[in-house]
Amino acid sequence: GLARALLADPANGFAVRAVTRKPVSDAGRALAKAGAEVVAADLDDAASVQRAMNGAWGAFCVTNFWEHFSPEKELAQAGAMADGAARAGLQHVIWSTLEDTRTFLAPDGTRMPVLMGKYNVPHFDAKGEANRLFTSKVPTTLLYTSFYWDNLIHFGMGPKKGPDGVLAFTLPMADKRMSGIAAEDIGRCAAGIFREGAVHAGQSVGIAGEHLTGAQMAAELTKALGQTVRYNAVTPEQYRGFGFPGAEDLGNMFQFYAEFAEAFMKARPVEVARRLNPELQTFAAFLARNKDRI
Repeated sequence: GLARALLADPANGFAVRAVTRKPVSDAGRALAKAGAEVVAADLDDAASVQRAMNGAWGAFCVTNFWEHFSPEKELAQAGAMADGAARAGLQHVIWSTLEDTRTFLAPDGTRMPVLMGKYNVPHFDAKGEANRLFTSKVPTTLLYTSFYWDNLIHFGMGPKKGPDGVLAFTLPMADKRMSGIAAEDIGRCAAGIFREGAVHAGQSVGIAGEHLTGAQMAAELTKALGQTVRYNAVTPEQYRGFGFPGAEDLGNMFQFYAEFAEAFMKARPVEVARRLNPELQTFAAFLARNKDRI
């Protein structure tokens, strides 16, 4: 998303080096055709990360917990990027991160299950723990992201038919609002941070497209899909018991979203995201573009 945003505006003065394990993939070829320099690197190979960063001005650093489900691997990958950025002398790094939930509630099992021995929400906690790896070594903007609405397409969270044939959108959020955003808009917001420059180095920036309840999301899905979608408000315990890979992590995540909804939303003002990215999509706009994929 960041690469596409910068390549679409040549006047911004940025050249784009896109880093991927597979430069000859369809995505890699598309970015090369759009004008990016596409280079190979692997986050598990620190030397390749270093080579990819050499000569760059800045970097947008992102990890994918869901590929391996390992907080320790995510921390190691973040460390490889932070070390590479420091050695390459980068002037500005944006680290895509989330809260370390253990600063909000102790991982003692009293409010939610402890996972992997020491985490409440492993894919949050490891990113939050990795913040210091960047901020201690290189000028860094901590970019706090939100729930990807794209999860309705790629992660199996879209509406599903119940026994009565009616579509149900399932979340363990009760009546609490959840911060969400289109994944493409995260990249566009990162582009906005780079455009605004070093003023953001050393800052934390939170972004969201909208803050919506499950019922509000179901209502928008009903309009977009042209058939009734009801909100199925399960408990976090029920969600953790669904049994798919990562269900416990996500159940804890949604419980954290719900219990700390006000703090979470306050850290993600929609007006900040819209300033950084004037094309910021609402949930309705995202659905209009993606309803067929959902």
